[in-house]
Amino acid sequence: MSFAKIYTRGLLGLNAPSIEVEVHLSQGLPSLTIVGLAEAAVRESKDRVRSAIINSGFQFPTKRLTINLAPADLPKDGSRLDLPIALGILIASGQLPEQAAENLEFIGELALDGQLRPVTGTLSIAIACQAAGHQLVLPEPNAQEAAQLPDFQVFAASHLKQVCEHLAQAAPLQPFAASSETRLERYAFDLADVKGQLRPRRALEIAAAGGHSLLFKGPPGTGKTLLASRLASILPPLNMQENLEVASIYSIANTPHRFGQRPFRAPHHTASAIALVGGGCHLQTTMRHSKQLCDKLQLLSLQ
Repeated sequence: MSFAKIYTRGLLGLNAPSIEVEVHLSQGLPSLTIVGLAEAAVRESKDRVRSAIINSGFQFPTKRLTINLAPADLPKDGSRLDLPIALGILIASGQLPEQAAENLEFIGELALDGQLRPVTGTLSIAIACQAAGHQLVLPEPNAQEAAQLPDFQVFAASHLKQVCEHLAQAAPLQPFAASSETRLERYAFDLADVKGQLRPRRALEIAAAGGHSLLFKGPPGTGKTLLASRLASILPPLNMQENLEVASIYSIANTPHRFGQRPFRAPHHTASAIALVGGGCHLQTTMRHSKQLCDKLQLLSLQ
């Protein structure tokens, strides 16, 4: 077979749109071309994939390789596409069974020796993968995070060769079992640590019980941030959907987070509105696509 299709996921905000990695082998001078609006980290994957395949005991095809990342208008970034690209090459070259990757999605960065390295945004990808009814194969360091989803099967691997043996049914991977550690951990900042301050404590309790908003006002050093940081410890626990939304944000930011705990952010009082919202190329890309969508809707309404 000279064609293969592997499914994976990208990241667009908190969403994880599906990406089809299409690999085609044809006659011609040996080359590898990646198309489909791939950014620098994705374009550089060709060198990582080549070394990983060779060092895992497989043959890198000496033909013309064309890799298409569909949909072509969706920007692809990060190194999570290394694993699906490598598997697509191995299936297209006949080194793995043709139907081996059905109902599976793959993410993971490859080292030059074939080791799988962790990636960001695992939880958002796992949520979208579960909604599509697929199973997920990912690096071992990301498995615990993805396994937080109930009734979702995750396969963890540490090397490209392990994934290939799983697809070839030579040594199938076992579904990853989430650890049984309790999710209701004590908050690092608890209201019980506050001594005195009876009136502010009473205000916090009323606001937490009734779901009211709070406005702290006073000179520096009076304890506004200290009290606000401990409000989460007396709020009702998050439900599963809220837990997943909060954990997804931390997963995309690659920031440690205790599953089940409410977040607390303390921006400086001089921070601008733009600094609070955030910025950068990802925001600009999202805004550009939103503007294009609005322009299309406006044209449709005029027609």
